[in-house]
Amino acid sequence: MVEESDLIAPEYYNMVGDIDRHGDGETKVAIYWEDDANHSRIVTYQELRELSNKFGNALKSMGLIKGDKVIIILPRIPETYITYVAALKLGLVVSPGTEMLRQKDLLFRIEHSQAKAIICHHSLAEKINEIRPEVNSLKHFIVIGEEVAGWENYEILIHEMSSELKIVQTRSDDMAFLNYTSGTTGNPKGVIHQHSWAYAHQAVSTKFWLNLRSDDVVWCTGSPGWAMWQQNAFTCTLGVGASSVSYLGRLNAEKYLELLDKYKVNVLCTTPTEYRLMAKSSGLDQYSLPSLRNTLSCGEPLDHQVTETFKKYFNVQVRDGYGQTENTLLVAILDGMKAKTGSMGKPTLGNKVCIIDENGNPVQVGQVGMIAVHRSVPSLFKGYLNDPERTSAVFRGDWYITGDLARMDEDGYFWFEGRSDDIIVSSGYTIGPSEVEEALIRHNLVKECAVVASPDQVRGFIVKAFVILEEDIIATDDLVKELQDHVKTFTAPYKYPREIEFVSSLPKTVSGKVRRVELREIEKKRKQFETQNLS
Repeated sequence: MVEESDLIAPEYYNMVGDIDRHGDGETKVAIYWEDDANHSRIVTYQELRELSNKFGNALKSMGLIKGDKVIIILPRIPETYITYVAALKLGLVVSPGTEMLRQKDLLFRIEHSQAKAIICHHSLAEKINEIRPEVNSLKHFIVIGEEVAGWENYEILIHEMSSELKIVQTRSDDMAFLNYTSGTTGNPKGVIHQHSWAYAHQAVSTKFWLNLRSDDVVWCTGSPGWAMWQQNAFTCTLGVGASSVSYLGRLNAEKYLELLDKYKVNVLCTTPTEYRLMAKSSGLDQYSLPSLRNTLSCGEPLDHQVTETFKKYFNVQVRDGYGQTENTLLVAILDGMKAKTGSMGKPTLGNKVCIIDENGNPVQVGQVGMIAVHRSVPSLFKGYLNDPERTSAVFRGDWYITGDLARMDEDGYFWFEGRSDDIIVSSGYTIGPSEVEEALIRHNLVKECAVVASPDQVRGFIVKAFVILEEDIIATDDLVKELQDHVKTFTAPYKYPREIEFVSSLPKTVSGKVRRVELREIEKKRKQFETQNLS
C-alpha cells in the first residue's frame, strides 16, 4: 500500500541518480534500438553512463550551469536518452519538443523559456536556422547526426571528453523539466516539473501500473516530445533498470508485432490508436508473444474490440491509465485490479483525485463532473512558467482542474466523458483548435472557420474544420486538399483537419463567439448515425 508520504522525495534528489546506479555492470542493456531501414544498436547502462558523462562534460565546458534551460528536439534514437541524462546530471532544465514543431512554435518556446542551448537532429537544423536571427537567448546550437555549418556536432564534442562526471547536487524542488502543452486559446503553456515529480511518479507507476522488474524489456511507443515517453520510456523504465525498446519508423501493425516478438517485450505501453491497428492486423495469429505480461494504454479511452482481441490472441488484459502533462498517472486499472472495459480505472495509490462540481464539491455516483487533483499531490506540476494568471485559472480552491469530465460508478471506477474545454486529443496528441483555425484563416479563400473534435474509430478523435468560404468561391475536393496542405505549412503536420465541411454559417452566442460545443454535438450524433448504419 502506498501513502502520500511515500511519494515525497528527500530534500536533495536528482532523478538521474536512479538511472546512473545501473551502470556498474558491463552487459546490462538500457536501450534496444532499431529503425525501419534495419539499422540497429544496443546501448548498455554502462555505455549510457559513460556517454552521458562525456556529453555532460561537453555542456559544462560551454559554461552551462545548474538551472539553465536546454531545448531537446530529437526523434526515437539512443542519443535522446543520452542527452536527457547528461543535461539532468548538470542540473539543467530539459524542455522536450517534437520534430513536427514549426518555426513560430520553436521561436515562442526559445524566447519564453530563455533557453541557453538547443539540441536537435541534423534534419531540423535548417528549420532553426530560419529563426536564428530572431533568437536572443540561445548561445549554443548542437546537432546530432551529420555535421551542419554553424552548429556544434555531438560526436565531435564528446570525442575528447572525460567519461567521469559527478552528478550535480540538486534539491528535490529544483526544476527538472519544462514541458509545453497546448491551450484552447493563446500560446502554449510551459509546465514546470521538479525532480520531486520523478520520485512521486515512479513510486506509483513503476510498481503498480507498469509493474516493472529490473530484467524486463519495455516498449513505450510515444515520441520523446510527448510526456508519455518522458514518464514511462525514460523515467520509469530506466529508473528501475529495465531495457527500453526504441523504434524509429512509421506506425505499422505488422512491424509492431514483429518487434514485440523479436525483443521478447514484457511490458507494452502505447495508445488506443496503435492497439486498434494491431487488433485489425491479419497477421495476429502468427504470433503468440509469450513474454508479453503487461499491456498498458493511455491518451484516450479504450474500446471493447481491442481488449477482447488482445485477450484472445495473447492472453493479456490491456489496462487503461489516465494522466496529463501537468501531473502523473492519476487514474488507472492497476496491476491485479479487475478491469471494466471503457473505464479508465480508479484514482492511483497515494494520489488524491476526485470528481467535483462547479463549486468544488464531490459529485454523486453517476453524475458527470470535473476530474480534479488536490494541490497537495506531490507529482502535480508547480505552475506554468511566467504565467501566474493561467496557473491561477486552473485551480479552484485546493483543487487543480484537469479540464476533463468523468463520472464515477458505484464501485469507484472513473468513466471518461470528454473535455470540458475545446482541446482535441487525436491519436494521443493534444491539439488546440485555435492553432488550426488561425492557420486556416490565413488562407485567402477562407472567410471564417471553427475547429472541433470529431469521433473516429481508429484515432479516437480527429480534427474537423467547418469552413465558410469567401463569396463566389466554389467548394471542391481539390480545395479541401489545398486547405489541408496549407494548415500543415503553418502548424505541425499532425494538427491538420482530416475532415473539412464547407458551411454557410456557424452557431454563435449572443456576443458573437462560435459555439464549438454545438458543433461537437453535431459531429457526435452524425458519427453515431453513420456507425449504426454500417453495423
